[in-house]
Amino acid sequence: MGLDCRSGAQRGSSLLELTVAMAVAAILGTAATLGFDGGGTELTAAHQEIVGSLDQAFTLARARGTNVTVALGQASGAGEHLPVLLTRRVKWGKPDHIPLPPDMDAPTVAAKTGEAHPIITVTPRRTTLASVWFLNDGQEALCMRLSGKGHLYVLRWRKDLKAWKRV
Repeated sequence: MGLDCRSGAQRGSSLLELTVAMAVAAILGTAATLGFDGGGTELTAAHQEIVGSLDQAFTLARARGTNVTVALGQASGAGEHLPVLLTRRVKWGKPDHIPLPPDMDAPTVAAKTGEAHPIITVTPRRTTLASVWFLNDGQEALCMRLSGKGHLYVLRWRKDLKAWKRV
């Protein structure tokens, strides 16, 4: 049995066809990704960032026996802060077209800027200043309420349901 020259040429054209098909798939995938609405994945990441920063602050405060602060938004100041990092699509504040959560009085500062207290001080005894924050991506929003005993309650405005749901 000898080698057939045509089978080598067919493999070459198959490889070329495969390469072209992969290039087209990559272009279509990139175009779809750029136009893809992640369904609020950035808000979910922001929620996890804040939860993680608060957990880290509580752990550090207890381990060190001193207060630790968490800086939200544009907060800055003296001392060591654990910053909360957000993506560009996530903004502080509540858009006007999203109503306040049920049974909540209008927090004048938090609703507009997103931050009632931009720096949270966490104590070794797991206490904090009670506060409220709003984050949004233009379509959906998060309302985060921190109690004085360090409990974080999170509600999410779901545009598809037109309602606040507990996270």
